[in-house]
Amino acid sequence: MTTRRMDRRAFLKGAGGVALALPVLDAMGAEVTSQIPKRFCAMYTANGMSLPKPEHAIDEWSWFPRAEKDSEFIFGKSTEPLSPFRKYLSFMGGLHHPSGPKADPHTCSDMWLTGAPLHNPKPGTYNTVGLDQVIALHTKQYCRQPSLVLSIDAGTGFLSRTGTISYNLEGRPIPAENNPRRIFNRLFRGDRESAQTERAKLQHRIKLVDAVAQSAKSLDKELSKSDRERMEQYLTSLNEVESRLVASEKWIDIPLKKQDYSHLNLDATSEGEPHEYYRTMFDLIALAFDADITRSVTFMLNREDGMGISDTFPLKLGLSKTHHNLSHATDKEGQMQFGKYDRFLSEQVAHFLGRLTEYKDREGSVLDNTIVLFGSGASTTHNPRNIPTLVAGGANMGLKHGRYWRKDDSRMSNMYLSILRSMGIETESFADSTGTLTGSIFSKA
Repeated sequence: MTTRRMDRRAFLKGAGGVALALPVLDAMGAEVTSQIPKRFCAMYTANGMSLPKPEHAIDEWSWFPRAEKDSEFIFGKSTEPLSPFRKYLSFMGGLHHPSGPKADPHTCSDMWLTGAPLHNPKPGTYNTVGLDQVIALHTKQYCRQPSLVLSIDAGTGFLSRTGTISYNLEGRPIPAENNPRRIFNRLFRGDRESAQTERAKLQHRIKLVDAVAQSAKSLDKELSKSDRERMEQYLTSLNEVESRLVASEKWIDIPLKKQDYSHLNLDATSEGEPHEYYRTMFDLIALAFDADITRSVTFMLNREDGMGISDTFPLKLGLSKTHHNLSHATDKEGQMQFGKYDRFLSEQVAHFLGRLTEYKDREGSVLDNTIVLFGSGASTTHNPRNIPTLVAGGANMGLKHGRYWRKDDSRMSNMYLSILRSMGIETESFADSTGTLTGSIFSKA
């Protein structure tokens, strides 16, 4: 196949005459292979970031940069671990979702990637599609998995205490995965099984999922309204599984990139050492990007309002209170400890950015071809304005970094539209956007 050029519109004929578009292969010629992968990763932490009160005189523990010197911002102590990546990242100030102040303050994780208009045109639905899934819709033809949805706790959680930050085209939560070994097996195990065996297993699982979905739909007519809502969430999960299986089948005959997995600790769990767990999860994302298995990833690092195992992580790190309690601290010591937990998270994000700079694409590093979004849905406790936001990577998509950009009352959805445009997705709008972020880090804004 590598000795002759193939048409980029080539198809594989499957059983029953079903045609599947071939993934992009080197054999399709320079026109396609010259296209650089464009990826997106969103990482969310709950409960806001530490922004100490002025009277405590510990401004050096503020998550946002403290000041500018010689046109460069100064990292605070809580983000200092990110300083080696200064030229690869920018802080974004003044952002908010207009729907945020109108909603339950605990829904900020639900709406972080969606904007979540309160008056959805589809009756009975709460949310709208997330940025990651819009991106996945445009990138899934190039990779094995449309998207990768991860969280500190598996599943979806529940309304206003969500366990996922990813929402499908109908605005329904997509279940997240949190077990490193299961994630590894899903992403990388195909190269350890014969294509024939793997195809047979996938076809069997697709038929099983389809049969379960049909049974669930027939049962739906007999259920109460609350049970129907639970069933809809279950069907969303089934649809997500089926789409992954179908995508996997298309790629069976194409070998994975050879990679070194020896540094992975697949026995790490969210109930164990936080440092080891986060780094394993970030290493899995970096490997998935390097092998071009997916180009859209979300990772929810913490859940809102003290939900889930990660609320105890500060205690495991030697701090005096849980994550949620630290976010409500009003005294000097409590706010400083909150900043110290932010510093721990910055160390994990710095590790991830380091991995993405180590892995190389045809042009530049994986980080150069990936837009990384890190932030929270609130600033100070339950405050939906001036949402802490960091954007990294994307140099080959025109992003200009090393800045602390800030403009009060700027819409998050405008930044999301800027991200889409930078990725070559020429959509007119996203959520409640009114345009792109003019004069910002995005060259196409």
